[in-house]
Amino acid sequence: MQTRPMRWLRRNVVVIAGVLALGYLILPNLVVLAFSFNKPKGRYNYTWNHFSTDAWQHPCGVADMCGSLTLSLRLAVYATIGATVLGTMTAFALARYRFRGRAATNMLIFLPMAMPEVVMGASLGTLFLNMRIRFGFWTILIAHIMFCLSFVVVAVKARIMSMDPRLEQAAQDLYATPAQTFLRITLPLAAPGIAAGALLSFALSFDDYIITSFNAGSTVTFPMFVWGSAQRGTPVQVNVIGTAMFVVAVLLVVAGQLVGGRRRGARS
Repeated sequence: MQTRPMRWLRRNVVVIAGVLALGYLILPNLVVLAFSFNKPKGRYNYTWNHFSTDAWQHPCGVADMCGSLTLSLRLAVYATIGATVLGTMTAFALARYRFRGRAATNMLIFLPMAMPEVVMGASLGTLFLNMRIRFGFWTILIAHIMFCLSFVVVAVKARIMSMDPRLEQAAQDLYATPAQTFLRITLPLAAPGIAAGALLSFALSFDDYIITSFNAGSTVTFPMFVWGSAQRGTPVQVNVIGTAMFVVAVLLVVAGQLVGGRRRGARS
């Protein structure tokens, strides 16, 4: 006969495993948060010295760091817009229409997700070299859009495939035009998938180093700045920027959950 603690453990083993996994994932972010308040003795911010808020008061105190951060944010925004628009149209075409080469296109969509980033980065770099295109902002942007496109297509296509076609048919029965049906029925239903693809694109573009390094030339993004600064001593301000990005991401997730909860409560 099982004791009460064993019964409780069996009922909650999945929850416990989930909490432990989540804690394991968040632990590095907590370390970054803690060391953003550290004042190291030397160049390396790897051992705790004493508490200080200097880095938070002067987040741009390191030369060129905020410039590279601004560049990465611009690239992420533009890449998100481009990949989301192209990916959404591609997803609708693959999910709703049958055409020659549809199966091959579906297979090619998954290649950027399956192949190593170094292969895609080197391939795009070779393409730009052969076309004699100068490396810089635009080559990075094109590379990021190409990389993020597949993730948007997969997210949006999954949402489209789960949509109930009878809702659109009902709108047509009520004499809605194709444009009205798309804007008032199809697009709102597909919006969660589009938003998921856009958020994923922003994170992938902002965080990318490998593909960017092959197509950047002399342009330095924030991940490239962090990599370069790590060779001579990572400044505390890097921890500040990382903590700020983490907090913003958490707030966006919490806000989305609250909005979704209110909508479900209003419907019920």
